[in-house]
Amino acid sequence: MALIEGFRVQNYRALRDVTLGKLSTDQGGEALTPFTVVIGKNGAGKSTLFDAFGFVADCLNRDVETACDDPRRGGFERMRSMGTNDPIRFEIYYRETPAERPITYKLEIQLDKYGRPYVESEFLGQRRLGQAYGRPHPFLRLKKGKGKAWAGKDAIEGEGDEEANVQIDVKLTDPRQLGIATLGTLKEHPRIARFREFLKGWYLSYFHPDAARTVPPAGAQKHLNIHGDNIGNVVQYMQREQGARFKSVLKRIAEKIPGIKSIEAEETTDKRLALRFNDGAFQDPFYVGQMSDGTLKVFAYLLLMEDPDPPPFICIEEPENGLYHKLLDSLAKELRAHAHATGKRKSSQVFVTTHQPYFVDALDSREVWILKKDRDGFSKIQRISDMVLVRNMVEQGLPLGGLWYSDYLDDGDSNAH
Repeated sequence: MALIEGFRVQNYRALRDVTLGKLSTDQGGEALTPFTVVIGKNGAGKSTLFDAFGFVADCLNRDVETACDDPRRGGFERMRSMGTNDPIRFEIYYRETPAERPITYKLEIQLDKYGRPYVESEFLGQRRLGQAYGRPHPFLRLKKGKGKAWAGKDAIEGEGDEEANVQIDVKLTDPRQLGIATLGTLKEHPRIARFREFLKGWYLSYFHPDAARTVPPAGAQKHLNIHGDNIGNVVQYMQREQGARFKSVLKRIAEKIPGIKSIEAEETTDKRLALRFNDGAFQDPFYVGQMSDGTLKVFAYLLLMEDPDPPPFICIEEPENGLYHKLLDSLAKELRAHAHATGKRKSSQVFVTTHQPYFVDALDSREVWILKKDRDGFSKIQRISDMVLVRNMVEQGLPLGGLWYSDYLDDGDSNAH
């Protein structure tokens, strides 16, 4: 599966300069794990980090100006870190498969002379064939919508003869659009296309229980959307397309939700599917509109992980909201199991932000990062496994969430390498 090994964001609200994992320019760091969790106090920047991923995805799916003007963000000037006029910058370092050479994507967003956000620069690069180390060489480099792209599956700047290393001049008509959004649709640029599809496939959960309680219009849909209001459509697709597997999936999900004995789908007169949950206490089942927020949330997450073609990257903010605390350990283990799935079952890289120690108790110190506010008011981040004292205490059997609750993680800087 594709795996983000490192992510850097600069000048994005409280995230003046935050790096998770390793980058092409910093190979000393350890790559992100398939299951990564960020913790921290309220106001530390967890929601901002979650939104940083969402902003990059929105820049592709819409354009940078529309992404900035989203009501959640309020415009470029509110997004840019205080005290700087530099661009907002992002860097993604990832591999399409463990055997592939890593790819680096860099994006800079700035204001034009009219005060409108646009793409200041864009870079997509990779090491040369047979090169184990060294900086990435571009196969896409744009500055203010102009630059070059190298065609083919291996061509990069400065390699091979002219016939084998075809490059084209690029001039975008709209500086608010990402170059990968346009060039990624052309067969001449397969690597740009693969990165575009990877980024386009990101799933950031904005699940709303009230939306999930509605019975949607008839029509099968293959994938759960970010709000979860098409649960019935996804179940309808599963019933139609997956045959015998459909009932086994519902049975498996029911076994993982405490208090639920069975889940069934009932076809309405207008050919929609209504979900029925039976808790064993009553003869008549409850319909989806009568279920608790927590039950619906867990059902949505488990349904997402049962997708036979799941998103390559799943990002969830505070999954604990509305859940009974004793359910958090099993949810964390389910998410980790999905991230590490092997064989025929496809996996996703899973990224979670949380402030719930019970969720953290189920985690390994290498999977957890802690965000804190520095003295200058900007966020800094540290991997828990880099805290020697904390790592030793975890190895002795002390729960990680309990150590966080006792402030050992907040005082961890003095224990770092």
